[in-house]
Amino acid sequence: MTTYLFPDNTVLCNFACVDSLGLLRTILNGRGRWTSAVSYEASRSAQFMPALVSIATDGWLGEPIEITSDPDIRRVNQVRRAVFGGTDEEPLKHLGEAETCFLIKEQAEFAESWWLSDDQEAVRYAQFQHITTRETIDLMTIAVVNGDIAAQKAYNLMLAMADNDRGLRLPSSPRDLEG
Repeated sequence: MTTYLFPDNTVLCNFACVDSLGLLRTILNGRGRWTSAVSYEASRSAQFMPALVSIATDGWLGEPIEITSDPDIRRVNQVRRAVFGGTDEEPLKHLGEAETCFLIKEQAEFAESWWLSDDQEAVRYAQFQHITTRETIDLMTIAVVNGDIAAQKAYNLMLAMADNDRGLRLPSSPRDLEG
């Protein structure tokens, strides 16, 4: 079974804000996927980070996965409301998180997938649901260990992400990214 990697919009924006979507693409190594809600969030974020447009254009996360059956849509919305605090007034708020959790928990083809997020509340929920989660710091560690980027450069990129008001967990030094 293939382990797919589902980045949420926080991760996409982290890499986009430092012009490093190519590095994220390398890390995902052809296994990246996204839901229709995350795709939509990224298209909205592209107003502020135009590099995000390239994800859909280049197709490296595949076609957005749509949840279309009424029972599945109801379950996604139940999670969105009960777990993430989504409301009827803001029907798209937290939809990406809920769709991703639903796919990984409920669809056999995605059962071994990872959720990539820096939203700490969402990460805690996913871990509670036994969904494998990784944050940007983990992705940078993978990139360093695989030789895709030097530890110092990865560290500098993460500091630049933080300087762009991205909420992510930071390593204390480049050495922390060496695995």
